[in-house]
Amino acid sequence: MNLATDPENPAANNNGTMLEAVTKDQLNTGLTGQIRWRVSERNLYAYLFGVKHPINHVMGYFVSILRERIANFEAPPAARTTGETAPHLGLATATIGISINDLRKNLSDINDHMDRECAQSEARYGVALEASLITGIDPPPEVESALAAINTAYNQVSSDISLAQAAADQKIVQSKRAVEIETLKAEAETQPLIALAEQLGELKKNGPGALDAYIRNVRLKLFNQAKSVLLEVNHD
Repeated sequence: MNLATDPENPAANNNGTMLEAVTKDQLNTGLTGQIRWRVSERNLYAYLFGVKHPINHVMGYFVSILRERIANFEAPPAARTTGETAPHLGLATATIGISINDLRKNLSDINDHMDRECAQSEARYGVALEASLITGIDPPPEVESALAAINTAYNQVSSDISLAQAAADQKIVQSKRAVEIETLKAEAETQPLIALAEQLGELKKNGPGALDAYIRNVRLKLFNQAKSVLLEVNHD
């Protein structure tokens, strides 16, 4: 059944299309959705003899609880802290006095609350509410445009922050990669020197003349490769 249906007055609630409710900040908003109910087999007496029109009582009971929930609803703190831009969004929302964003973001919580609160209808009226599904929360037209502007600005700020974060992350990755490359280059240049030092140390252990013989052999190899050689002459 449409939650805006009034069994006693079909013309109520915009001909049964939208249920009106007032939020905590005194904003008149429209609600759309459905409820699913069935006759309780465990309490047929209440359904048949308890009240004259059980579904009328249940609908009135449901609508009363829903309006009370909307009138006192406050979004949990976690729903408002979505990055550094959330305080700015909350400030702008408070400026024009709307809480539609909070209600829309917490529809599942509202539906769960309605299911819990309406669980007593089976014992009272013999009607079991199996599920409630609020599908739409619409503010007045004059507020909808302001809300759309706030959402657009919020989405733009979030997009800019995401792009800046992505660019910063990319630069960090590039910097790390550059450091790794330079580190590998330095290690490649130092490894031959370290190996040569180890070899010279081993040669020195073989005796005092081993290192001189090694140096002489290196010089001879260089002489074979050189096109010209300059020798220092000692006139003494």
